[in-house]
Amino acid sequence: MNNIKEKVIEANYFRHACKEFDSNKKISNEDFDFILETARLSPSSFGFEPWKFLVLQNSDMREKIKPVCWGAQKQLPTSSHFVIILARKNKDMIYSSEYIVNFMKEVQQLPEDVIKLKSQFYKDFQENDFKLTQSNRAMFDWACKQTYIPLTNMMVSAAQIGIDSCPIEGFDREKVDQILSDEGIINKDEFSVSCMVSFGYRKEEPRPKTRQCMDKIVKWI
Repeated sequence: MNNIKEKVIEANYFRHACKEFDSNKKISNEDFDFILETARLSPSSFGFEPWKFLVLQNSDMREKIKPVCWGAQKQLPTSSHFVIILARKNKDMIYSSEYIVNFMKEVQQLPEDVIKLKSQFYKDFQENDFKLTQSNRAMFDWACKQTYIPLTNMMVSAAQIGIDSCPIEGFDREKVDQILSDEGIINKDEFSVSCMVSFGYRKEEPRPKTRQCMDKIVKWI
């Protein structure tokens, strides 16, 4: 058990926001499938998985989005794998949507009585607890927050097998959405970009990790 703990902490010290990768080193299919599997297995609110992962390996497409991704200028041309994480919009995430109903039936394989009960809980949660139905943006932001769970799982799992990564929010969302829509990759009524993440092998060693001490960020009550 102690050995497992040590390896997890080592991976977290190893992980850093890698700004530039060694473009000559590529991640194997087996290793990247492993990383994607940790994303697939990630938890989500009510288990409704409000995400989709675009693995952007086409160099022409990387060049097309580069002008509107100021935070990925070095990562786009040098990373072995580049992932755009999409979040579902109000059309799919509202409690009464076809996506939600079908998800409970086909993916979660719930019986009808449980679907009815869960649907009511989900409706109450959206309308009263988090007030997500007040605006389309509130619903989308809620879905985006959930995408950061698989984002983190991918980065940590990558670090555990010696692969570097960099989470990216530095982009013009509307312009990236439009490019992806124009290319027929996404339907803007259903999806929008939440965040991006690049993977590969570091070109240079990073500076030592700096963080606040534990007593500055944790309060026991």
